[in-house]
Amino acid sequence: MKDLFSRDSKQYAKFRPTYPADLYQFVFQYVMENKNAWDCGTGNGQVAQILAQHFEQVFATDLSQKQLDEAIQLPNIQYLCCDEKHTPLAANSIDLITIGQAIHWFDLEKFYAEVRRVAKKGAIIAIWGYGLLHISPPIDELISSFYKETVGSFWDAARRHVDEAYQNIDFPFEKIPTPPFQMQFSWNLEAFSGYINTWSSVGRFIKEKGYNPVPELVISLKPFWQENEEKTIVFPIFVKLGRI
Repeated sequence: MKDLFSRDSKQYAKFRPTYPADLYQFVFQYVMENKNAWDCGTGNGQVAQILAQHFEQVFATDLSQKQLDEAIQLPNIQYLCCDEKHTPLAANSIDLITIGQAIHWFDLEKFYAEVRRVAKKGAIIAIWGYGLLHISPPIDELISSFYKETVGSFWDAARRHVDEAYQNIDFPFEKIPTPPFQMQFSWNLEAFSGYINTWSSVGRFIKEKGYNPVPELVISLKPFWQENEEKTIVFPIFVKLGRI
């Protein structure tokens, strides 16, 4: 698994969007026992902290110690710096496994072997991600151009799975039908640019080119977005849910 998110873990914790309550409620209804959950690729622990409200113990793993250093600490969350293929979790111990906006980075064959090792019979695995945000047609066009052209060549090849809404991600479990979900926020330009700066492609662009392309994007948006104006931001969420 590639570590592309340690470069600015504080910005990641501040600006990354959070998932809606109805997504969690949908997943939780299928879980048979609320004892142990594993959030893999936890980042700054935003999913883990929600799981902690519903499970006795949450194990939250990530490859980046810098990300884990920014995570919210709760008594029933144990953060572990390790990859998705090898964990210290006990066999047949986990009731729910979650992976939010991360599975496209994983070695799926080895990860699923680890999933089968640690999961209880009948446990639930939930993977989800979110696509490119939508605001309004003229703004969306500029963001799309930035996404595809300005930083397009700086995305890792695995990003295509996000663009394909995980449709081609292998998921060898008993599938549970899922409805569509979305995240919706009110952001000003500062919040928007803060989020764009967390893109791994932006980090790679800066490393190679020596400057940040985001301020130029923000300038191009100003005819459509006043300095202190808040706009509605919508992210489509795609989900795969299965029983192990």
